[in-house]
Amino acid sequence: MSKMSFTEHPASVGESYLTHLRHASGFSLSLLGAGFACMLHALVPFLCTKTASRIVARLHTRMIVNRAAGISVHRAPASVRARRARAA
Repeated sequence: MSKMSFTEHPASVGESYLTHLRHASGFSLSLLGAGFACMLHALVPFLCTKTASRIVARLHTRMIVNRAAGISVHRAPASVRARRARAA
C-alpha cells in the first residue's frame, strides 16, 4: 500500500482525507444501524419492516443519485435543511 492511497481516493471524490473519514464513518454507522434493524426484524418479524430498506435507499440517494446530479454527496437531505432553516 502506497502513501498516496490515503489521499488519492478522497481527492478523486473532491474531499480531504479527514472529510472523507468523517463521511465514510457516517455511512458505516448508518449501515450498522440497517444491519441491526435486519437482525431485529429476523427475530421479531413485525418490527423494523422497512427500516433497513429506508436507510439503504437514503444512502443510495446520497452517494449515487446526488453525485450523478452534481449535488454534494454529503449534503443534508432537504427535510433536514428545511428544519434547520426554520430553527434559525
